[in-house]
This record gives sequence, C-alpha cells and structure tokens, in this order.
Amino acid sequence: MGNSSGHNNTMSIPPGKGPHQVGCTDLMVGHTVHGTFLRLYYPCQASEHPQLPDWVPCREYFNGLADFMKMNRALSERIFNYLFGNCKTPAAWNASFKQDGKYPVIIFSHGLGAFRTLYSAICVELASRGFIVASVEHRDESSSATFYFREDTEPGIKKHPSCDIAKPVSDNLEEVWMYYRPLKSGENEFPLRNKQVKQRADECIRALDILFDINSGKSVENVLQCDFDLSTMENSMDLCRIAIMGHSFGGATVIECLCKDVKFKCGVALDTWMFPLDEEIFPGVKQPIFFINSEKFQWIGNIIRMKKLDSAIFPRKMITIKGTVHQSFPDFTFLTGNWIGRLMKLKGDIDPHIALDLSNKATLAFLQHHFLDFNQWDPLIDGKDDNLIPGTNITIPQSSI
Repeated sequence: MGNSSGHNNTMSIPPGKGPHQVGCTDLMVGHTVHGTFLRLYYPCQASEHPQLPDWVPCREYFNGLADFMKMNRALSERIFNYLFGNCKTPAAWNASFKQDGKYPVIIFSHGLGAFRTLYSAICVELASRGFIVASVEHRDESSSATFYFREDTEPGIKKHPSCDIAKPVSDNLEEVWMYYRPLKSGENEFPLRNKQVKQRADECIRALDILFDINSGKSVENVLQCDFDLSTMENSMDLCRIAIMGHSFGGATVIECLCKDVKFKCGVALDTWMFPLDEEIFPGVKQPIFFINSEKFQWIGNIIRMKKLDSAIFPRKMITIKGTVHQSFPDFTFLTGNWIGRLMKLKGDIDPHIALDLSNKATLAFLQHHFLDFNQWDPLIDGKDDNLIPGTNITIPQSSI
C-alpha cells in the first residue's frame, strides 16, 4: 500500500535481535466470518533481499482506525498515509521456513481497536528467538477493521480486492469488511465485552488447532493466495510448549484462554484490561501468568482484579515498566516523533526501544522457565532493573486486599 508521496519516515519498527531471521505470512482458514485469520511469524531461511510487507496492509485499516478514534475518514486517511504509508514490517514476506528442530508456539491477541499487524515488534522479536507466533485478527467487532469473504453475488463482474497481499484463491469470493462496533447509547458495556472476550478466546483456540493440523501434516487450505508452503512446517512445532500472549483486551483474552484450554501452558498479559472478564473463571486458571504493566494506564480496581488471580500454588508475576503508557506496546510508539507521540499518548517518558526491549526480555525470561533452555534476564521477572517496578506502582488500600 506504500505511498510514494508519503512521509519519508526515518523511524521504523525495530527488527528482531535474536539469532534467527524472521519471515511472515497471512493465513485465512475458512472464508466466512466464522473462519480464522492470522499473521504468522516464524524463523526463516536467510535472504539477502527480502520483500518486507506493508505494516498496514491497505486503506480500509486506516478507515477502521479513523472510526475507532472518532476521526474523519478522508482527513485521517491522508494523515495516516503520510505518517505510516511507507512503514514496513521487519519480516520477510513468505520467506522459506527454517527447519531447525521444534519451535515452541505463541498465540498473540491484539487490543481493542487494533488488528493482526500492529504488534509486529513484539512478534518479530519472539520469532527471532525461536518461536512460531500466530497473531490472530479478531472478528468480534473489537478490531478497527478486518475482513472475510462471501460467495460472489455477481460472479461475472471482476472484483479488485482491497489488499494486494490478501487476494482470495477463488474468483467466486468477494470481500466483506467488518469495522469496530462502538457502544450504543445507553448500552451496558459488560455484556458486550464479556461476549467478545469469550469469542476472542475461541478464535485463539481455533488458531492453535490449525497449527496442530499443520504440524501433523494435515492439508490446511489457505483462502488467500500465498507463495508460502505450509507443509514445510510439518513436525516443526513443540506443541507441549504453547503460550498465549496479548495486550489490553488481548490480556483479558489471555486469561480467558488459560481457563478454557489447558494446552496453553502459560500466559503473558501486557497491560491487561480486566473489565471484560467474569471473575467466576479465575479459580479455573491453573497456569503461570506474567503481568507486564505500563506505569500510566493502571488503576486500583484493575490491579485488584489482577491480584484476585494470585495463587500460592501457581506462579503469578507482575512488573511495571517506568515511564510507559498503554500504547507503549503496539508498534505506533516507534513510528511517531516525540511531539505527536506524546499528544496522541503513543509514547511515554521512556525511550520506546528501551521499554519494549525490557518487556520482550522479561517475557523471554518468563517463558524460559517453562519452555526454553536459557537463563538470560531472569532478574527482570522480579522487576530488578532501574526502569522497572516490582509488582505495581498503584497503591492499593489495605481494606481492598
């Protein structure tokens, strides 16, 4: 989608720092709204001149962001295209999979108003460290925008798909866009969000089931035209080492998933929004959880709900990154200057590279206890760094504990 007249932005999404080069592809299984749509990140074979995909795949996603932010579509599209139209995801598009033993798996769930590509800095870093990461695009009307296909009602008329990298294999399918659904006037928010978080968990579990099929060598049909050969991933995943990870609403999805499916061995919840969850599920969560919070987003009620998941039996860890805001986790924090970033609350007081590096290293340290044989960065789990706070910066009244 890159616009040649767009912003010549020297800012970019940081590449992975691990030993593996990273590839990515899109996978849609089932063309209807009930299908599964995800961006897959994986260790890939080295390439001198990789093709990097656009960070925002097409203009409809800009329109969705505008709607979510309650901005005029025409004006915001020009602004977004100027700022982000040339931004690339630092992963090689459809690069050949690197077969090198069995990789652990992470399912990633995005936040409210986001979509599958907006957390690429996190996903690419994890893939560079030897994980296969599936970033789900949710169809619960919490994404800024997403799409699916329906049977073409006018098969004789040639259609032009909005996203060049997301064309359907079949000519008999037409694109249908789904945008963020705001609350209606007077609507009670909890029933909507609770219904959505349950759907989100189901979508993450379906994504995991698809990875199981790929790993077992079953034929998985991608609705999208794609040069990536899924069969090369057969027997490449360690499906005893599966984590669920997400930001904000995605953090709530982490907890819902842990309750619903024991195949998820642990969860990493980034600046979790606890509101959508029914507290009755908390006793059913038996897996380790790591809460990584920003300094500016959290409040007493939200932290109290996190604390209700504390356990003397199952590991529960929490750290807070100093100088961070809620949007310190998505990629936007790297792609705006200080003035715009602060104005739109996309940046905190800390250098975003330092903040996300701490978050990623702490995540990897937590996962190594359950998955990988390395012991780097262990002190970060306990908040031992000048830029970290052990637990939370929020003071909780003793009467609430």
